[in-house]
Amino acid sequence: MIRDFADGYRYGLSGMGWLFRPGLRVFVFVPILMNAAVFAAGTWWLAGFLGRAQQAINDWLPDWLDWLSWLVWPLAAVALLIVVWSTFTMIANLLGSPFNGVLAEKVQRTLQPGVDFPDLSLVREIVRAPVAEFAKLGYFAALGLPVILIAVIPGVNVIAPLAWVAYGCWLLAVEYLDYPLSNQGFRLDQERRLLRKRRWLALGFGAGVMTMTVIPGLNLVAMPSAVIGASRMWAERLSGRAGNLY
Repeated sequence: MIRDFADGYRYGLSGMGWLFRPGLRVFVFVPILMNAAVFAAGTWWLAGFLGRAQQAINDWLPDWLDWLSWLVWPLAAVALLIVVWSTFTMIANLLGSPFNGVLAEKVQRTLQPGVDFPDLSLVREIVRAPVAEFAKLGYFAALGLPVILIAVIPGVNVIAPLAWVAYGCWLLAVEYLDYPLSNQGFRLDQERRLLRKRRWLALGFGAGVMTMTVIPGLNLVAMPSAVIGASRMWAERLSGRAGNLY
């Protein structure tokens, strides 16, 4: 369990070493520009919202519980940060998805030269990729409902920040591993079954990607780096275990 999580975390960060490889650059730097625009807008919005949220929490607590704001506010801020950055990550992925599928294919061809791949083109991906992204958004929304319930049930909601972190890690794993897996003909339900079998590897990968998304500067390269890392993890750790899921 711990080893799988650590290996997944390493794969989540491993794509950074491939960003400047010849043949990948155009599919790396266009998404980086998109990421920069989305996260700049997200940072500007979040800065204003956090101030209003802190004031709302202080107003909501009765005077005799003012001391609780020092406990509630950091937990709420961490949960909000994860939710907001995950949301903006999905928006960036929606915009960059046509490039991500082709980038994953380029990495897979490098790592698995003897494996057949569908003939991907950027024009085809512009049509196909947004449809796949909306399918994932539906899955993420359904999966998020239990986490929202945890967050609003008194007593249980003390574990809400941990639940949001786990949700964010799983979301990022499914989001980015979809690119190499769909290149191999996997449907979303097959992808989920494969990742559930290797859930600690997947959660570790998501944690590595989450680390990049919350660090200023690194979040700009998080999307292409995560696509590369996901393609490496598929080729090196998952492809030999997936035959019965086709």
